Amino acid sequence: MSLILNFESLTLPIYPYMSKINSLLPHKIIGVAVIWNEQEQILIDRRRPEGAMGGLWEFPGGKIEPGETISECIQREISEELGIVIEVGEHLITIDHTYTDLRVTLTVHHCRHVTGVPQPLESDEIRWVTLEELEEFTFPKANIQIIAALKGMGSREWGVGGDEGDEGAGEEGEEELLMINAQCPMPHAQ
Repeated sequence: MSLILNFESLTLPIYPYMSKINSLLPHKIIGVAVIWNEQEQILIDRRRPEGAMGGLWEFPGGKIEPGETISECIQREISEELGIVIEVGEHLITIDHTYTDLRVTLTVHHCRHVTGVPQPLESDEIRWVTLEELEEFTFPKANIQIIAALKGMGSREWGVGGDEGDEGAGEEGEEELLMINAQCPMPHAQ
C-alpha cells in the first residue's frame, strides 16, 4: 500500500509563526543618534565597504553594553566612532527591524553636537547634511523610518537648537537597498 500526499493545495498561514521565528534570531539593541549642529544639519556616516551593508549611509550609533543606559550607549558610541562629545536629547523613535539573520531594536534620540571635530574613526566617510539632502543618500531599510520621523520637523522643535525656552537637548544579514525619495522641509527659526 502506498500513500500519496499532495501538498500543492495545502496553505498554512505564516503570520502566527513569525514571532517565534523572530525570537530565534540574534537580537541586538542599538542606540542611534540624530546629531544636530548649530546650522541645523544632521551628521551621517557611511559604512566601510567590506562590512555588512557596506557603503550605505546611516545615523551613527552602536550596540548597548550590559548595565548601560541608552543615553550612555549613544554617548560612548559617538565618542568612539566620531571622536566628539554630544548631548543626548529627546527620544525620537524606537524601531524593531528583522533582517534575514538578525533582529535589531533601534532606539533613536535627538542629540546636540557639543565639542570636537567629527572624524570617521570607524566609518568610511562622514557628512553634515540638511533634511532635504538626506534623499541623496542610500540608507539601510531600518533607517528609512528614522528619516520618515524627521520629515516636516526641525531641530528647534526637539529642543536641540539652543533657542530660549527649549527643553534640554532634547550588521549583518541581507538588506534591501532603498534610495530615499522624500521631501524633508527645513525648519524655520521661530
